Amino acid sequence: MTPLEQYLAEGHKAGCPQQQMANFVQAGIVLQPRQLVASAAARLCDAPDGPTAIGYGGARGGGKSHWLLAQMGGDDCQRVPGLKCLLLRKVGKANMENFEDLRRRLFGRLDHEFSAFRGVLKFANGSRILAGHFQSEKDIDAYLGLEYDVIGIEEATTLSARKHQDISTCSRTSKPNWRPRIYSTTNPGGIGHGWYRAKFITPFLKGEETDTRFISARVGDNRFNNPEYANILASLTGWQKRAWFHGDWDIAAGQFFTPFRRDVHVISSFDDSRAREWFAALDYGFTHYTVVLLGCTDGDGNLFVVDEHAERMWLPQRHAPGIKAMLGRHKIGDGKLEMAHLARFVAGADVFSKQSDGSTVASQYARLGVSLRCANTERVSGWAEILHRLGEVAAPPANVLNRDGQPVEIVRPTLFIHERCARLIETLPALQHDPHRPEDVLKVDMDDDGNGGDDAADALRYLVATKSRTISQRKLRGL
Repeated sequence: MTPLEQYLAEGHKAGCPQQQMANFVQAGIVLQPRQLVASAAARLCDAPDGPTAIGYGGARGGGKSHWLLAQMGGDDCQRVPGLKCLLLRKVGKANMENFEDLRRRLFGRLDHEFSAFRGVLKFANGSRILAGHFQSEKDIDAYLGLEYDVIGIEEATTLSARKHQDISTCSRTSKPNWRPRIYSTTNPGGIGHGWYRAKFITPFLKGEETDTRFISARVGDNRFNNPEYANILASLTGWQKRAWFHGDWDIAAGQFFTPFRRDVHVISSFDDSRAREWFAALDYGFTHYTVVLLGCTDGDGNLFVVDEHAERMWLPQRHAPGIKAMLGRHKIGDGKLEMAHLARFVAGADVFSKQSDGSTVASQYARLGVSLRCANTERVSGWAEILHRLGEVAAPPANVLNRDGQPVEIVRPTLFIHERCARLIETLPALQHDPHRPEDVLKVDMDDDGNGGDDAADALRYLVATKSRTISQRKLRGL
């Protein structure tokens, strides 16, 4: 098989249409297998029910910038005359140098003009790419109100959710033969880590992508990296290695719950008959989420968070049936789990604060058959208990000894979360240290779209930090 035949075969395997591969071959653009997968995803944007946003990223050195300009200039701009494309990156000088280097490598066979002063690359058919930049988020405002057929954003997590939403309003077209789209490349971390993870990574991990597609990149996907670069990334430690070498989106600078690993702490099934004690915790909100977590312990002392109720803009009258339905999904013997079977059902102190009419939220729930008591709300000890239960997922080095001269033993995980607890699983890895009190979690509110926030983590803190009252085994078994 000739190199050309092999290249075309790789494109076919990735899902690239024949015309797309012809465009790349004509331009002399050679993409690697993961880059071809990203380009195939870009072509899905043509379909009326296809995605409108393509994300390509993960580890550093995955060839993201090369792919982005190749797709925009070598495919999109060649097949539709008159396209207007915006390529955005933080810091103008670095963007222009990168743009110029890539332009020379990618478009040597394509008839085009480039004005470095204006930052505009124009092809013979009238399609053009504008090299935009922003040094601060307010610079994004210069592009608002304009129309772009394609928007490419490098280092997308350097943008906040609000500014990404603002620039997204510019993704529109008046061309009848074109469907606007946004391509983005990035690494884990940065101010936009949370929204990017919610928009791209979570649907990708769940297999529920609709208007987005995410293609994961690793340093090993780019055979043009020098070996020394891969070795540098592999030699990193802590969050930097997990983010920049492994492309792990469950880690970021300043992350509080660094031991958390989806492959260790998230489970897909749980046999309710293993439970020795059931308990629940509620973190109250209205504009924010009200989150109720259902947990249990087994005979070995492991704690399992097996279910979650999370809704916002609901009154207790709606929450109570939802909470009871959650309990009813779990069986005790031949019956079902009910309020009377819980060793404890705790809530934050705000639930017991008197309102203007003298009532409390707790009393409202009590009238609906949900009896609550006050949780242990001490933050630092609660977070410490969660960290202890997460344990260690990597053994300490063999030469690390304790005070008795013995090798330090690994602290095994004793906290596991069922995959149905989606909000809790998304919340934990996103929480960061409070810079003014490092042993505490930085409080954070959700955004306008309901993403983020710390409500689920607070409910978990109440769940693990509050001790049970005495309860008879006959009552526990529902006898």
